[in-house]
Amino acid sequence: MTDATQPYRVLARKYRPVDFSTLIGQEAMVRTLSNAIESARLAHAFILTGVRGVGKTTTARIIARALNCVGADGQGGPTPNPCGVCEHCVSISEDRHVDVLEMDAASRTGVDDIRDLIDGVLYRPVTGRFKIYIVDEVHMLSRNAFNALLKTLEEPPEHVKFIFATTEIRRVPVTVLSRCQRFDLRRVGLEVLAGHFTEIARKEGASVSDGAIALIARAADGSVRDGLSLLDQAVAHGGPGAEIGEDAVREMLGVAERVHVVDLFERLMKGEIAQALERFDSMYGAGADPVTILRDLAELTHWLTRLKAAPGAAGIAPAFDMERGRGLSERLPMAALARTWQMLLKGIEETRNAPAAAQAAEMVLVRIAYVADLPTPAELAGALGGKPAVASGTPGTPAPAAPRETSATTPVAERPATAALPASFGEAVALFEARGEPLLHAYLVNNVHLVRFEAGNIAFRLTEDAPPDLAAQVARRLSDWTGADWTVEGCGEEGSPTLREQREREEEERRAAVLAHPAVAKALDAFPGATIREVRTADASSGTQTGAGEGWT
Repeated sequence: MTDATQPYRVLARKYRPVDFSTLIGQEAMVRTLSNAIESARLAHAFILTGVRGVGKTTTARIIARALNCVGADGQGGPTPNPCGVCEHCVSISEDRHVDVLEMDAASRTGVDDIRDLIDGVLYRPVTGRFKIYIVDEVHMLSRNAFNALLKTLEEPPEHVKFIFATTEIRRVPVTVLSRCQRFDLRRVGLEVLAGHFTEIARKEGASVSDGAIALIARAADGSVRDGLSLLDQAVAHGGPGAEIGEDAVREMLGVAERVHVVDLFERLMKGEIAQALERFDSMYGAGADPVTILRDLAELTHWLTRLKAAPGAAGIAPAFDMERGRGLSERLPMAALARTWQMLLKGIEETRNAPAAAQAAEMVLVRIAYVADLPTPAELAGALGGKPAVASGTPGTPAPAAPRETSATTPVAERPATAALPASFGEAVALFEARGEPLLHAYLVNNVHLVRFEAGNIAFRLTEDAPPDLAAQVARRLSDWTGADWTVEGCGEEGSPTLREQREREEEERRAAVLAHPAVAKALDAFPGATIREVRTADASSGTQTGAGEGWT
């Protein structure tokens, strides 16, 4: 516990690593630097890059201590394990060493600031072994400042070391990068963070549940400093001696409960817009942030996608209910998950920038629910495979055309059979959509008058809008997909109406039949001005309806 007579130090400063042994999550960098120091193979300039709070400036200070440490007896040399008690270790840890100079490039960006630094390089260290310049957020320097630094950076005096830190390595000129030894500090893993925070909470005498620690570690997003700030806030939020549970941290962070996130996701995937909005209102009323709700939905979508694609890797994902997750991943097609992910990514950005975040989030949810039950191309092809009428693409305008005598036969050359032979022209056309050929599919629907169809043989008349090599393209793809020889030829016979014309005629016939029905006629009489908007047919075997929808407007 803290001493009441001492000013309070935030956890991020109190537990800041002072040597490589206390630096967590950066084992590869620690091993490289330790070996370099022990073998005296030290670069004259280092650049440390990584997201905020992973230890860039802390590592720079540890390097400064390691290079200037003289040991408890005052006789030691550079070491990867600084003693922590010599005058140099103590003064560096207290930010008062005269030969370790820190510069914030975010506030000192100009060439004059760099010239002051370069002038100081000429003088030997006052007390230390090396004069060390730590430049934080180095990417903020101006172009002229970088240019002024280049010559000194390439050939500095032996007593000088440069250590740069940046969160945006791409903004650092390559001329600077080529003169530095680069280290990429990684985001600290979820389990490592959780263990670290648990140990610090124990040292502070704070009672924090495992669930609360897990929420803090997840919200830290790989940043030790951010996580310690959140832990500090949670301890203050709970009050002295209080048990800090998951609910308290969730309230503090504005994070929705996982079970509510899954409930909301299930309603969206079922297309239940009203129920989804009701659940969202409940979560928002309980204090959950709209952007956070969408991020949790995206996290769940990603986890379900991994669970579907690689079940063995699902264990590293957030702690959603595994059994419930498996059921969802098995029930939802990959296309629906990918579509939801893309919509959530776009929706998060929209909500973050919207003047009314809750309203923007609701509109995102409405869009997701609206498209949730749309069939994938493969499902549509399977559903329509036995029907002669398929609609897709932009409607064509059939017109009489001069006969085109074209034919194509594609031989089979050790192709594996990847699809069953289509039993009808409709099935053959549907195969083009299922295999990702939307343009050819549109031509076949809108610009082809079928003359003859047999398995392996098709004859049709083309409209003037169709490409002249359509027969060759169709033959080649059908042969590749089915593993059988296909002959496709164009001819001058009239042929049957296009698939689009057939579908339109069938729709007109259905609409006429509906209008002739006594119940419909009576309803239209009761509501003057009403019209039939859509028609769908009932499935007698299941009692359900199929089609696009039914209603009057």
